[in-house]
Amino acid sequence: MTTTPTRQRPLSDAAFETAKTLLPGGVNSPVRAFKSVGGGTPLFLQKAKGATITDIDGHDYLDYVLSWGPAILGHAHPQVVEAVRETALNGLSFGCPTVLENLLAKAVIDRFPAMETVRFVSSGTEAVMSAIRLARAFTGRKKLIKFEGCYHGHADSLLVKAGSGVATLGIPDSAGISPLVAQETLTAPFNDLEAVMALFEAYGDDIAGVLIEPVAGNMGCVLPMNGFLQGLREMCNAYGSLLIFDEVMTGFRVHSGGVQTLYNIAPDITTLGKIIGGGMPVGAYGGRADIMANVAPQGTMYQAGTLSGNPLGMAAGLKTLQLLEAPNTYETLDANAKKLVAGMAGLCEQFKLPHSTQQVGAMFSLFFVEAPVHNFADVCKTDRAFFNQFFWGMLNRGIYLAPSPFEASFTSVCHQQAEIDATLNAMEDTLRSVVI
Repeated sequence: MTTTPTRQRPLSDAAFETAKTLLPGGVNSPVRAFKSVGGGTPLFLQKAKGATITDIDGHDYLDYVLSWGPAILGHAHPQVVEAVRETALNGLSFGCPTVLENLLAKAVIDRFPAMETVRFVSSGTEAVMSAIRLARAFTGRKKLIKFEGCYHGHADSLLVKAGSGVATLGIPDSAGISPLVAQETLTAPFNDLEAVMALFEAYGDDIAGVLIEPVAGNMGCVLPMNGFLQGLREMCNAYGSLLIFDEVMTGFRVHSGGVQTLYNIAPDITTLGKIIGGGMPVGAYGGRADIMANVAPQGTMYQAGTLSGNPLGMAAGLKTLQLLEAPNTYETLDANAKKLVAGMAGLCEQFKLPHSTQQVGAMFSLFFVEAPVHNFADVCKTDRAFFNQFFWGMLNRGIYLAPSPFEASFTSVCHQQAEIDATLNAMEDTLRSVVI
């Protein structure tokens, strides 16, 4: 057994102690606090470039969190940074239309055939919240079906059996949510068409829509089983409900046209975020023109935002999508992620560790479980104590993985063979130190 190295981070420790006196839990988003990996000081970063992040103590890490998904080109891509700089010279925000909004809207619509018109917002939460309101406005119905372990932002009706940070903290639902709001949200296990059908049979006349991460990312990366998404499409058609794909995480990450193009399933409404902002805070929702016609000022479903279509976000997102058009970008992303995940699985087999891996495009998860993972109940069987050891062992060897067994990890165009080799070497050393 080898000795686990420990990186001393006195500046980060001090910054965290100060943050705890100023911010709830010392952070502005719960999973950053590292509670799900046993606590300790989170990374306080000072810069990032390519596949590498650097903390305020000067330690470098290979980054597989990538700002929770948007940095598909790696951090601080020079052309994206320059696009933002040039735009900022003309002003940071106008509260008026700009041509950049038209350009990014066309770029998104061209790549997502099911989106005929789109509305930009400032976050993924705002996008999904608006999509649900739109589904209710269009159908005249109230209830929503979502899936256990899928996180769609922190709007009240969505924090019912959510994954990600909620599961990390052991909170099945958030405090402060009215039971009257929660009762309009119906839940089913991911990949369970029979459970969804039972809900439709019981409440079909009042179900406005089915909301799903078509590839789950907030209980780790969990793929849809064969026929699952098509089955949802057919049920929505039969009952007059809308199918809403939350592709905030997967849009432009697993494929240039998202999961819906990869699996050839057309949702009625799609929500996007992360990559379409190129690292800036941007979200969007869009869909069929007849549905989107209900959005104000064209229709009566009200949604507004002072910073919606912010020029800096539009410029960063547009440049990012343009750069992703380079030949073989997605093929290379997928191939490199496959190499990494295969290497991780091979090391788990070498050390006789129970494991399950899932990967699609530049998105993956390694679960320490005995059986394959298909839903949130399967994910919850992961060996959390072992994951904590693994996480800290990797972090202390310069590899930053998602600090929770309930989060997906990501690769970028900058994660190539050298980065894969360094990661697998660190993993082998880590496993030698923690496997008895």
